[in-house]
Amino acid sequence: MSTKSTPGIDGSDAPDHPSRSDGFVRGLSGLIGGPLGDHAVARDRPVGAENRFWTAVRIVLALTCLTLALHWVQKSPCQDGAWVNNEQYTRFCYTDVLALYYAERLNEGAVPYRDHPVEYPVLTGYFMGALGLPVHSAGDGNPDMNQGQWFYNLNALVLGALAVVTVAVILALRRRRPWDAALFALAPALLLTATVNWDLLAIGLAALGLLAWARSGPVPKGTPLVALSGVLLGLGGAAKMWPLFILGPILVLALRANRIRAALLSIGTAAATVVLVNLPAAIPYRDNWDRFFELNTTRPIDWGTFWYIGRYLDGKFGDPASVGPFQWLDANIPTLNYLSYALFGLACLGIGALALLAPRRPRLAQLAFLVVAAFLIFSKVWSQQFVLWLLPLVVLARPRWGAFLVWQAAEVCYFIAFYGQLLGASTGTPVFPEGVFVFAASLRLAAVVALVVLVVREILHPEQDAVRRTYADDPDGGLLDGTPDASWLDRWRSRRSTDEQTPTPAASTT
Repeated sequence: MSTKSTPGIDGSDAPDHPSRSDGFVRGLSGLIGGPLGDHAVARDRPVGAENRFWTAVRIVLALTCLTLALHWVQKSPCQDGAWVNNEQYTRFCYTDVLALYYAERLNEGAVPYRDHPVEYPVLTGYFMGALGLPVHSAGDGNPDMNQGQWFYNLNALVLGALAVVTVAVILALRRRRPWDAALFALAPALLLTATVNWDLLAIGLAALGLLAWARSGPVPKGTPLVALSGVLLGLGGAAKMWPLFILGPILVLALRANRIRAALLSIGTAAATVVLVNLPAAIPYRDNWDRFFELNTTRPIDWGTFWYIGRYLDGKFGDPASVGPFQWLDANIPTLNYLSYALFGLACLGIGALALLAPRRPRLAQLAFLVVAAFLIFSKVWSQQFVLWLLPLVVLARPRWGAFLVWQAAEVCYFIAFYGQLLGASTGTPVFPEGVFVFAASLRLAAVVALVVLVVREILHPEQDAVRRTYADDPDGGLLDGTPDASWLDRWRSRRSTDEQTPTPAASTT
């Protein structure tokens, strides 16, 4: 029996009011008179029932556009590409988008993968070429046109549109909780890193994939949307690999709900999409296409990662006459790779066990967040803009302002410390001791781990889940929403309960 249209546990179809449901917001609301009263006129009616212009949805979309506009202003000192006196670091405005227009030879008309190896998955390379080659053609023979600036602004426009699409998806998935999307719209991480790289391309595609899955129904009736979810997640995975990780939670949750056929369909279409998107570059230009995999295989420990923190502690507190374990790993990259993959794999097994054994089937967004967070925690690369990967997943998994703002504060501290490192590396003069950067990286790591712990706690205690106080089950679950657990799980629980209740025979005294 489906519960998609069933009200939340409070029995209300009205949108959630954060001043009532969120302790952090409730406390802040005291500054303006306290939470909304029981007899107040409810202006935030369900989507479609509003009769005024500034609805919650439009306010959130406007805030998103405002944040993106401020981001563009913040990056404006670097738009001309004439970076002198390290202003790209002193003004915190560095962006790969502009730098790689020249590094990937797009300014020369080079076609990605055909004429030049690209260090990113193919859809990102195609995206770079689709925007960069027309800019080069328009600027060829026109010395007054700053091609790099045009390329950046065109990318900023398209990536900004994808950010708005992501917010629109969050709003569509949380029709009764529209203010949850304000977490994304007002996130300092979005303000600071939106166009540092092309991550919003994968984020927008992954969000649309989640929406397609959430709108799906049982196979065969829901087959088109289930297949579409796989296509969109596959496209996201062809831009940045992490959207493919969402397929794991879909598979485990479908196994628990005995809907494995739908999960396999989504996974199959995602795999086919990734293959089809890669083939045009992989077959004729194998060496150039393989650059992404080669780079990720050979890269040493990168700044700000768990491994970087360990390597610093080796040098700080270890025996100077010996090589510490993290220092040894940095010199033995194949072992580092295997260990990183193994830890991520073990984390995924733990998340899978949690999904199968939790007292109630977890929500898809909760598991997706845990998997992507585990990948970042144990990865040897954790670039500044990777925070954007977690942003929509945190909003969907745990829309609580308090912990969210603590995490964002840690990310801002890391952002500032990271640019200090970049400036110090460029000038040869440290801006501050390395320990300051390591401390900021440790804060970021601790904040993400804390979010993981909070999400796991809410999976084990679903009555604490803010989303389930508004929705009966999982608004992102699609055909899984409201579906009872598989019979095999019920039998296992019954057998376990019987075993626990069976008295142990008393020991013989003869």
